[in-house]
Amino acid sequence: MAPGQQIEQITALTQQIAELQAQLHEMRGAEEQRFRHMADGAPFPIWSSGADAMRNFVNRAWLEFRGRTPEQEMGSGWTDGLHPDDRDLCIETYIKSFTSRQPFHVQYRLQRADGTYTWVEDDGRPFFQPDGAFAGYLGSVTDITDRKRGIFTPDEESMRLVFALTERERQVLVLIAEGKSTKEAAARLGISYKTADSHRSRILEKLGVHETASMVRYAIRAGLIQA
Repeated sequence: MAPGQQIEQITALTQQIAELQAQLHEMRGAEEQRFRHMADGAPFPIWSSGADAMRNFVNRAWLEFRGRTPEQEMGSGWTDGLHPDDRDLCIETYIKSFTSRQPFHVQYRLQRADGTYTWVEDDGRPFFQPDGAFAGYLGSVTDITDRKRGIFTPDEESMRLVFALTERERQVLVLIAEGKSTKEAAARLGISYKTADSHRSRILEKLGVHETASMVRYAIRAGLIQA
């Protein structure tokens, strides 16, 4: 094949690739518009964040709940509505889940448009592009005030001690408090039994207790798990 013909073929191929990329971008844009239209029709708050963990969409129900503009809730602006006592736990759970690309469920108090705080349960799940690339998170929020009212308030001292643990120690604590054995906790976290048992011993020491039942009570009082 003559050099001139090769150049023509490469040019034609490059143009075809550019056209396909433009079509793909247009299709994705249309899909995003359909999603936003459907989400705005939902009766409960819905949000999404990009791969950078910054919020890039909240639906109409979220804005009505918060009484704020989309611009105010974008990026990290939505965290302005977190109750001060729940802020650290919520953000830590959020960032940790983004790092591990794992679904999460977290309960916290969120400020309403009238200035009062409402208990909500936030269910977030990762989503991916067709090529497998991580694209961000999609979540929905449910009002659970009736379930929480008069039932449970996190104990400040328990929260202080629990959040003085390392992230890995808290992971072990949660799994054991949920009824997993040390061996099962090790398997779930992808660590050796010896390492998990070492974490368990340090948790007991840091909490100043001597048995699993007391560990579980701390996890409940700190709000890591439900009773």
